[in-house]
This record gives sequence, C-alpha cells and structure tokens, in this order.
Amino acid sequence: MNNMMFNAGDILETIQMIQDECLDIRTITMGVSLLDCIDPDIQKACNKVYDKITTKAEKLVETGEKIEKEYGIPIINKRISVTPIAMLAAVCPKDSPVKFAKALQRAAETCDVNFVGGYSALVHKGFSAGDMALIQSIPEALDITTRLCSSVNVGSTKSGINMDAVRIMGEVILESSKRTADRQCVGPSKLVVFCNAPEDNPFMAGAFHGVGEPDCVIHVGVSGPGVVRSTIAKYPDASIDELADIIKKTAFKITRMGQLVGTKASQMLNIPFGIVDLSLAPTPAVGDSVAHILETMGLETCGTHGTTAALALLNDAVKKGGVMASSNVGGLSGAFIPVSEDAGMIEAAVDGTLTITKLEAMTAVCSVGLDMIAIPGDVSPSTISAIIADEMAIGMINNKTTAVRLIPAVGSKEGDMLEYGGLFGSAPVMPINRKSSEKFISRGGRIPAPMHSIKN
Repeated sequence: MNNMMFNAGDILETIQMIQDECLDIRTITMGVSLLDCIDPDIQKACNKVYDKITTKAEKLVETGEKIEKEYGIPIINKRISVTPIAMLAAVCPKDSPVKFAKALQRAAETCDVNFVGGYSALVHKGFSAGDMALIQSIPEALDITTRLCSSVNVGSTKSGINMDAVRIMGEVILESSKRTADRQCVGPSKLVVFCNAPEDNPFMAGAFHGVGEPDCVIHVGVSGPGVVRSTIAKYPDASIDELADIIKKTAFKITRMGQLVGTKASQMLNIPFGIVDLSLAPTPAVGDSVAHILETMGLETCGTHGTTAALALLNDAVKKGGVMASSNVGGLSGAFIPVSEDAGMIEAAVDGTLTITKLEAMTAVCSVGLDMIAIPGDVSPSTISAIIADEMAIGMINNKTTAVRLIPAVGSKEGDMLEYGGLFGSAPVMPINRKSSEKFISRGGRIPAPMHSIKN
C-alpha cells in the first residue's frame, strides 16, 4: 500500500479519528524466532537469546517513533514476541527456566519495549520436555520481572483439552497472585491461558512467536473502539443490518491505517510484514470502550439481555471489514472484552449488570475470552481451574480462540478495586460461584476433541 491510495477526504477523516475518537496503532510487535539460540548450556542459551533479540529489535522503538512523526498516527506500544521458551528449556533440564525470564527482561529493557511475550508452553495434547518446568516457574518469573508476559495453551479443537494442565494452571495463577500481592496482584495480569492460541498474535499478554512463523516478522495491532462508537452514534435509527454495514466500512478504514503502518515498518526494518490484527482493544479512556459501542447500539447497560447478540454482530462486522481492507488480517481480530481495561465494562461490573456468567456467554462470540477479571482472593485453585475449563470448552467446540486472564485479588473481597493505571486500568473484584468443582478438576486426564475436529 502506498500513500496515493489515500485522498484528501481519507486523510482528514483519519485525522479526526486520531484527535477526537482515540484511534491509534495499539502495538507494533516484532516476532523473533529463538530456535537457533537453543543450547544445553543455559547461560550460553540466555546470552544467545539476549544477543539475537537486541540485534533484531535494536531499531524497533526508533522506527515506531519515526512512523508516528511521519504520519501523525499514535503508536502506543512497541513489543517483542519470541518462540515459546519451554522449547529452549527442554534441553536444559537441570536449570531453572527463570534464567530465560531474566534474559528476556534484560533484552526488553535494552530495546526499551513495553513487553516481551513468549514465556510460554504449548501443552494442549500433553507435556513434553521443558513444559512442566516452565509452567511451574511462571509465578517466580512474573514476580521478578516487569516486562515479561506468559501464556500456556491447554486446549485446541483438534486435540481436546489437557485437564491436567488446566488443574495446574489454577494453582499457578493463584500462586502468582500471592507472590505479587504487595503490587495489586499484578503477576497474573501478565498470564494468559489459551485454547486454540494463534501463532501471530501481536497483543499481550498472549503473544508468542509460533514455530511456523518466519525468523523475524512485524505484526501490527490496530484499535479503534472510539471510532466505531462515534460512527454508530451518527445513525440512531439505522436497522440492525445497516449497523453491520456501517461497522464493516469503519473497520475497513481502520485496517487500512494498520496496513500502511505495518508495510512502512517492514520496509524500514527490512524484515517481512506479517499481519494486521484488527482488534477493538479498549482502554480506560473515556469513549474508547467496547461496552460503550454495545450501549450505543441500543443496550441500556452492557451485560443486559441482548448483549451477546450485539457483540456477535460487532465482532463479525469488524472481521469482514478488515478482510476487505487487507489480505494480511490475522492474530485475533475482532472485539476484546477485558473488564479492567474498558471503562464501560468497569461501570457495568460495578453496577452488577455485567457478571462473570454473562461474560462467559459473550466469549462464545468475541475474539478472546474472560480477560483481566479480578476475583476474590480466597478463591480455591480448583475453582480457577473450573473457570478455565469452561472457557476452553467454548473455544474447543466452537473452533475459535478463547483465553482466560484471571486475577485472584489476594487480600481483597467482592466490590473492592485493584488499581493498575495505564492501559491495565482498574479491576473491580467480581463475585464468583462458591460451589465446589474440586472433584471434577481432580479427575485429570483429557477432554477428547469434538467430532467435528475430524476434517482430514
């Protein structure tokens, strides 16, 4: 794409979107393969990891800043994703994977990126060498670092759900909260449990560099909830199908901007351009809310009856608009519903209209899952695991990505608030079902893949 594809009207419209409607490039994420850094000597491996990342991403932040100045488009985050670290840890069985966490933290600081993702394991069908050690090290790794993000894929439509991993992740999440209780339990805010995790996701905390990706690649994540809400507000009497068309056209315009930035970054850094992830990723800023989009569509409060239908319309229209604008749409692409990061979601949760049960229903039609949700700190590990299991089942059966990012608020109770500031916002501690799932979770094993997974 080149600048000649934008006429004067397009440029003026984009300027308005940026100035008045919170339009931004949420992230430029460089994916870096670490497969050539594998070494049985963990110190040598860590040095290779640091050297490769800092070499490849040396000019990432500088490039993002140059693009911001040239086009006047805010680029909020510059990030790095790497090969799942469990693969590197597999050949160093006598050493703690936390050494890799420290190397990644150092590399992130040197490159001055916001986050580095990929302290990850893929265990949807079982545990291989390195997986268990990495998973058990996650609480410590997230405790001693500030820019590291972690993820574990425990299920897929093709393989089913690894319930042993689900059980362990309940324990890991709670332990991570306890270790960071003096910092608003920030640990698990950087930890995602996935079903059907995408290999090219530029958004944190779930980003990792898949083994099918190039050695190095640039992905772009675009965000524009404020633009979509503002556009819908101009058509208060539009029918439902007219609304879908309006959203598609708006998503098309937003995606074109992401395509432009991604192509430019690729040229400047001389590495391949991967995908544009058109995800309506909200922020605590006024007007930059997916919940407020749904309310502009006609719901009194997000979470009331009709919310799931409205979200389904929004998510589908966003994807269709993005596909029309770029042949490189990937990642997650759609509507995110992270409670703490969305001003409207926070309001609805505090009001009591938006519950975890309703959020779970909404995840069947959105792009991710139960995201940035604070729950009471006295929760049992098995309850956390059961919440994960429910969400993984939705992803597995519906052949879509689902994820869980729960924050057990140690020392807090229902109605309290965790305060993070920035993009992480404020997390109201939401009530959970107190009936036990212990026996079900303790059975272990694997939920088999659904019948429709057999497509060969």
